[in-house]
Amino acid sequence: MLGRSSITRFRMTLVAGTAAFGLLAGCGGFDSRAEGALDAYTAQEIFERGEFELERGDADDAAFYFGEIERLYPYSEWAKRALIMQAFSYHRDQDYPNSRAAAQRYIDFYPVDEDAAYAQYLLALSYYDQIDEVGRDQGLTFQALQALRVVIERYPESEYARSAVLKFDLAFDHLAAKEMEIGRYYLKRDHFAASVNRFRIVVEDFQTTSHTAEALHRLVEAYLSLGLVEEAQTAGAILGYNYQSTEWYEDSYALLTGQGLEPRSIGDNWLSAIYRQMVRGEWL
Repeated sequence: MLGRSSITRFRMTLVAGTAAFGLLAGCGGFDSRAEGALDAYTAQEIFERGEFELERGDADDAAFYFGEIERLYPYSEWAKRALIMQAFSYHRDQDYPNSRAAAQRYIDFYPVDEDAAYAQYLLALSYYDQIDEVGRDQGLTFQALQALRVVIERYPESEYARSAVLKFDLAFDHLAAKEMEIGRYYLKRDHFAASVNRFRIVVEDFQTTSHTAEALHRLVEAYLSLGLVEEAQTAGAILGYNYQSTEWYEDSYALLTGQGLEPRSIGDNWLSAIYRQMVRGEWL
């Protein structure tokens, strides 16, 4: 989406863009990408043509025209406006690397401008919009989190901060989902120690996500399989304290009681420390 300031400018010049289209494309053999083809046109005319292309759904051509303004009129007000529109056009075209590059240039050149927040938000989206599948490279998720955090911390009063917070939480949940996927893979193949390592990451580092309850239950399963009953009981106790009404607690309770055990914190292990912090409020 465009920022409010950019939207206003976009709508104000859209009608004029039709006239610019006629000027630039009046000759049937006109090749706008030929060397020097746009040199005789003003920044405004090229900008309006870019908006026309964007409006008719050709984001790639739009990005080209906005880029030409930056090349031909690098120090003009039109170049500043064209740069944020170029970043937007590339993003709409799903050309994320170029969108990111244009957005970063805008932030570098105009860090205090009203559209700087939107440029940072676009930069974050260039990572975020590629992480919808759990199986993809998690490096994109980490980069999205870092870029979204900048929006939240640097532009807390902007119109993009709330959306950035929501996307940050979703991306954070995505990382936990990846750990769960790997943990389940190991658990199904009886690689219990390896699965414990993954579920432990979720419990320790992703407690605020939607995956914590299942991670605790899987720890009960894995620890019982390893014969580490104290750890299993403690995981069950944490699960019961925080997620007693869930199916995960019911399943863990059945597993423990089926072996004559009960969910309770026992022993001195990493889960006992979490139990003391979470349930008793003992942080030292």
